Amino acid sequence: MSVLVTGGAGYIGSHVVRLLQNRGDEVVVVDDFSTGLAERLGDATQIHLNLASTDAVEVLGDVIREYGVTAVVHLAARKQVGQSVEQPEEYYRQNVGGMANLLSAMRENSVDRLVFSSSAATYGMPDVPAVTEDLECRPINPYGETKLIGEWMAADSARAWGLRHANLRYFNVAGAGWPDLADTAVLNLVPIVFAAIRDGRAPKVFGDDYATPDGSCVRDYVHVLDLAEAHLAALDYLDRDERTETTFNVGTGTGSSVFEVIDQIRRATGQDFEIEVSPRRAGDPPYLCADVSRIEATLGWKAKNGLAEIIDSAWAAEASAS
Repeated sequence: MSVLVTGGAGYIGSHVVRLLQNRGDEVVVVDDFSTGLAERLGDATQIHLNLASTDAVEVLGDVIREYGVTAVVHLAARKQVGQSVEQPEEYYRQNVGGMANLLSAMRENSVDRLVFSSSAATYGMPDVPAVTEDLECRPINPYGETKLIGEWMAADSARAWGLRHANLRYFNVAGAGWPDLADTAVLNLVPIVFAAIRDGRAPKVFGDDYATPDGSCVRDYVHVLDLAEAHLAALDYLDRDERTETTFNVGTGTGSSVFEVIDQIRRATGQDFEIEVSPRRAGDPPYLCADVSRIEATLGWKAKNGLAEIIDSAWAAEASAS
């Protein structure tokens, strides 16, 4: 199989790329390298491209034909919730525009298999203990809106020209499958806390007055290597003649609060650091946890790692880089 991975130089993408390489697939990475690192990619072919650029469809078509691409894993996107609230136009331009260009190139070159990196942000603020994929999506920030639109676009392409697609709605991703593939972007909670520790600062917690057991936001944290393995399971699923579902939650089914994550970081690092509580961040739901029964039953995928393993692997990667 020849797989094109957009955003493959990023934190999640590089794990997907390595797993694909390990099982013998040919991998072509398309990335704008705004946050991705070329050195993560081994011998994968690298194409420098912003998917939202005016020449993206043409360039992607050339890449697909040259490397005989048969499937696509689409991860490239802007992904900061707070930034999306401040810069909605940019998020629509990049996330929706990039998806449109990719689908156009796939259609023009008869590539009909797509695993789409979606997000639990599509759900918004559901008032249920565990979110199922059938719950009505009501995103509360532009980032989540762009991901939901991406799912609609894939469904429209399926009806129009037979695209086979799987939407993976990620919950909160952390950890490291290999020390050299650590999350270096400092955009998510764990690397943000690590960066504060390195700099001798108190990590910030955005809000301690949510309607949760300890007042901080609760999220379902999934190990990045488990998540990467879900992409391979989804690619294999698209080869089946019988495909009953298109959308899958990727999580553990267990929620952890921000304060619980910080306590695990204290345990892993052996440092009893202080924290700084700041006002709530715009667009953050108080509680978001996955019902993972569909992905377990349909793809045969289940997360193998819990919060302790996630934090331990992330800290080991952090320590190896210092």
